[in-house]
Amino acid sequence: MANIDVLDLGGKKVGSLELAEEIFAPGEVNEALLWEAVKHYRAAMRQGTHATKNRKLVSGSGKKLWKQKGTGRARIGSVRSPLWRHGGTVHGPQPRSYDYAFPKKKLLGALRAALAAKLSDGKLTVVDSLELGQAKTKAYRAALNAVDVKRTALIVENSQSLSPALILGVRNLEGVELMLNNEVHPYDLLRYDRAIFSRAALEQMQETLKKTVSKRRQRAREQKAEVA
Repeated sequence: MANIDVLDLGGKKVGSLELAEEIFAPGEVNEALLWEAVKHYRAAMRQGTHATKNRKLVSGSGKKLWKQKGTGRARIGSVRSPLWRHGGTVHGPQPRSYDYAFPKKKLLGALRAALAAKLSDGKLTVVDSLELGQAKTKAYRAALNAVDVKRTALIVENSQSLSPALILGVRNLEGVELMLNNEVHPYDLLRYDRAIFSRAALEQMQETLKKTVSKRRQRAREQKAEVA
């Protein structure tokens, strides 16, 4: 199994963490699965508030403009007809949700692929603790510089270790977002240049993903035994 260095917020190595082979195994990253996960996430984010007025909603009288026959003009029933300028729109967009069901297995598979991609690109950093003891934006900016964060960064902590000082210290940093490890989506890992995990957060995430992999393999073995 591969190991990754564990740093402190000063950029110094203070230990190492063993990475799960089920998640960080070397090989090709499933880009198609990542694309599906990102597509689903962005579709769910769409507001879907677009709307056009049909002939029922557009303003104007519904009275017949002139008699049906004898005028020499075209037959027309209402000024709100879609055939007329300022009339209603036919089959125009209406408010709706763009969200759709996405299998949990595929989502977790995409999360494993995103983590593996970050590791192979050298963009995954593990720190022993994210606590500085003070809720100072300048202090956290210096800490991120020490761990070589030059652009955007996703900071991941677990719920047991999350403190008000950490929230206050990073909330005003441009291009930096703080998330809990059980809220991380593949889109978040791909959106930010660097991923900074606390040791506890990555260990907890590894255990969760390992359980899903072991359950999937167990079901595959059972199905294979049934076929045999």
